[in-house]
Formats: sequence, C-alpha cells, structure tokens
Amino acid sequence: MRHLAWGMGGLLMCAGAVQAQVQVVTAARVHTSDASRPVAEAMAWDADGRILAVGGARELLARYPDATRIDAAGKTVIPGLIDAHGHVMGLGYALMRADLVDAEDKAEVIARLRAFEKQLPPNAWLLGGGWDQNDWPERTFPTAADLDAAFPDRSVWLERVDGHAGWANSAALRAVAAKAPRPLGGDWQPDGGRIERIDGKPSGVFVDAAMVLVNAVVPAPDAAYRRQALEKATQAAVQNGLTGVHDMGVSREDLALMKQFADEGRLPLRIDAYADGDGAALADLCAQGPYRHAGGRLQMTGVKLYADGALGSRGAALLEDYSDDPGNRGLLVTEPAALEVAMRKARDCKVQVATHAIGDRGNRLVLDAYQRVLGDAAKTDHRWRIEHAQVVAPEEFPRFAALGVIASMQPTHATSDMPWAQDRLGPVRITVAYAWQRLQGSGVKLALGSDFPVESVDPRRGLHAAVTRQDGKDHPDGGWMPDQRLSAAEALRGFTADAAWAGHDEKAVGRLAPGLHADFVILDEDPLAIPGEQLDDLHVRSTWVDGKPVYEAK
Repeated sequence: MRHLAWGMGGLLMCAGAVQAQVQVVTAARVHTSDASRPVAEAMAWDADGRILAVGGARELLARYPDATRIDAAGKTVIPGLIDAHGHVMGLGYALMRADLVDAEDKAEVIARLRAFEKQLPPNAWLLGGGWDQNDWPERTFPTAADLDAAFPDRSVWLERVDGHAGWANSAALRAVAAKAPRPLGGDWQPDGGRIERIDGKPSGVFVDAAMVLVNAVVPAPDAAYRRQALEKATQAAVQNGLTGVHDMGVSREDLALMKQFADEGRLPLRIDAYADGDGAALADLCAQGPYRHAGGRLQMTGVKLYADGALGSRGAALLEDYSDDPGNRGLLVTEPAALEVAMRKARDCKVQVATHAIGDRGNRLVLDAYQRVLGDAAKTDHRWRIEHAQVVAPEEFPRFAALGVIASMQPTHATSDMPWAQDRLGPVRITVAYAWQRLQGSGVKLALGSDFPVESVDPRRGLHAAVTRQDGKDHPDGGWMPDQRLSAAEALRGFTADAAWAGHDEKAVGRLAPGLHADFVILDEDPLAIPGEQLDDLHVRSTWVDGKPVYEAK
C-alpha cells in the first residue's frame, strides 16, 4: 500500500510506489452532505473516480488493503463546492481587464485605469469593470466628463459591478453615436434599458439593454483571448474549492469553446451551462435535445432568461417607486409576453428554466408566468428556478413552494448591498429582502452561489455571508437582519447537495456517497466547527474532481 503524507508542497508520494486502482482518503472528518451518513473518517473511490464507500478509516483500509492512501491527518474533507450561479467567461474577461472593484472614489478609478492602460496598444479600447457608485462619497452615477481629462482620445467602457450598467467616456460615445440606429440624445429609451441623460444629452451611463449600443462597437475578443479567458476563469474556480458551476447565460459560441476544452481534457471542473435566453443556444437544445459531453464535465440542459434589472442601478422592477428615486419603478429587461413565449418554448423542448428576477414586481411577474406556463406540471419535478429572488412581496413567499420553484440566491449580494439597499427600498420592503430563512421556512429549496464576477468567485465568502450576514470586515456586529442567517450546515448544503439538486445533478455530485463522482475539497479547518466569522479564512489544501487533484496548495 502506498502512503501519502501532507506537506507544504501538497501530497508527496513515496518513491517507487505503483499506482493502485483504488484510492482511500483518511481525514479527521469527512462531511458528506449525505443524510444517510453525515460524517465519516474515510472515503474510497475507483480508477474512474466513482466513490466506492464512505466510512471509518480502519474499516475502509481493511476493505481495500492495496489501495493508495491519501493521509489528510487533521484535515477536513467536504463535497466539492458548487456555485449555483456564476458567469465563467465573464469571470475570465474580468480577470483580463482593469479591476475597479472596491474603488473608493472616482479618483481611485482613474488611477487604476492609468496603471492598466500602460499595457495597451495605442488604439485599443480601455475596458474595465467592478465600479459601484454606492461606494463613493457622492453615491451618484458618474459621467463621461469624469473620464475625459485622463482619456481624451482612447475609448473607455467600464461595466458596473452588477453587470447591469456601464460607463463610457466621450470618445466611446462618439464611436457609439456613429453606428447607433438613432441619435443618443432626446427623451426616447431603448426597450428594456435606459440611457442616462443630462439636459437631453447622454451622460455616459447606459443601463441594462441600453448597454447593447456600446457593446456593439467594442471590438470583439479574438479566439486566443477567449481561450485565455476560459483558462483563467476555470483555474480561479478550482483554486477556491469549486468543483462545479452553473454558468448562467452561455452562448452557442461559448459552449463550443467549452466543448473544445472538454475534448482536450482541459476542463478542471464541471460546468452546467444555461443557454443565453431565447437565442441560438436554446434553438440548438430544441433541435438536438439537451447536451451532455461524454467526459461528464460539461452539459447544457437549461436556459437563463431575464425579467428585470438590478437594484444597485435602480433597474430591478418594483411594485412601488424606489424610495430614493420617486417615479422610478425599475425596468423590465424582457417584455412579459416575450418572456412567456420563451418559457413555453423551453417547456415544450423539455429544457429547465432559470429566470433572473430581483425586484418584487419582477419576482411576481415570473411566478405568474411560471404558473401559467407550467399549469398542472407545476406539481411535477420540473425544478424551474428564480435567480436572485432578492425582493419578494410577503404574499409571494408561499407561491415559490406551491409552484415548486427553486430560489437560487447569492449570500454575498446581501452583504455587498446592505449599506444602500434600504435607501432603495425603504424601511418596510427591506424587511422582506434577501430573505433566505423566510424562503427556506416556506418550504423552498435554496441553491447558493455568487454571481461571479459580480461578486468574488471564492465560495468561502458566500459561506461567511450566509452564516454571519456580515461583510469581510465582520460588520455589522451581530449581522444585518440576523434572523435571516443560515446555519453553517445549511450554507454548506446550499453550496453542495442543494446546488446539485437545482441542476438535476444529485445522482452524480453534491454529496460524498457510493456511486457518485469523487468531487471533494480538503480543508485545513472544519467549516461546521469553527465560528462563522472564520469561514472566509478557510484554507483550501486541494480540490479534487473525479478522484484526481485539479488544484493543490503550495
């Protein structure tokens, strides 16, 4: 039997050992997320990466005496973490553009952009993302003029942290105006979007569907750039303990790139891709049926639709006015009739539906549409989802469970939004926002994620936010609306077994049980034993997919 010892370099193999067909990991504890055996000491899997047994260390070592042993003494093994809502290519692009996350004011944005610009050729667009006007002293949208002095000639386009608004300088506005179907000024607005204007002229900020006007003139990334983006994104995911992602909004072209990676054995984690709306990728699903790669790490069986915008950019559709913007009730990104047409198409093609809805009007609209489209099928195991479900009217909570709708929620959205969310909603509506326990208590299954790159790809931050309702500095004391906190076990389940269930993957991943894939993470600490405030400091020692390490810490 070959023994492996834990060292600073990861797993060190004894020289001359012969690869065994069965491997056994022993640890201080193995949390399985499996109700039949929640905790164990060891796990065995075969050469195909399928779990053979979970149990006591002596028991499994005796059962498999010739197995390769992985000795994680003092460590904790958990199921591979699954982010139930991310954007893989978006993360890759974010890692290759100017990072504006947590910039404290516009001056810091300019400084970061100047530093990033040094690597660009003369005529290239300067692209960035992650800015949030709510973090700045004035807490108002920026303008093109704020960028023009520093970048008078180079086109600049910067996505807001939520991806639902963008900020352009005057050079970019000139490029847009040259190709736009109509003048950018005036009082008209594009369907599902908003051009911010000052005295009838575009200010430089485009919200939701209006961003298409700018994106249409931004040079498209070439094949090499796209491959690099996918490589960076997947590596960042596994380094943080993710073994799976539900990728929300994947185009036909991006799925083809992911297929190439899967064919080449270059996908280190599992991607459940959801088609990007009622477009080419959904048409492929309807024509050819659900897609599953033979290697088991890539599939597309669902579609991502959009109802409304985001709260931070005042695009989330509300039943009443924004408390800090009278007369504004947000945006419907997709007209209700078109949204329902797409849902019916997906239903008829046997495709799972996941719909973005943030505001209380957006959530009501989606629940109403699901009820009409599903009809009696609402009682079946359809697992249709609402993505975000941030602001829900009190009378709508029971409808989630009655319709069998999954609430796919992102804990770090709450802790990122808490400094300004009450400004948007007022003291009454805020009490039914980001309501994890209230939904769960209504019988709703929660699938947890991050919405990366809107938030960090690191699921440890999500676990921390779910359990504490605090930000990375452990503020506020006691947590924000602490009655909605999840227990550590509930949070872990939301990132493992329940996330897998939301993707119809519970027979393959999400738990450590015989017959499932050996997707797991080895941690220095036990996430179910440490204080919640320490969950974002968990140390990932290694990440395993199909019983093989895809990341090892140094």
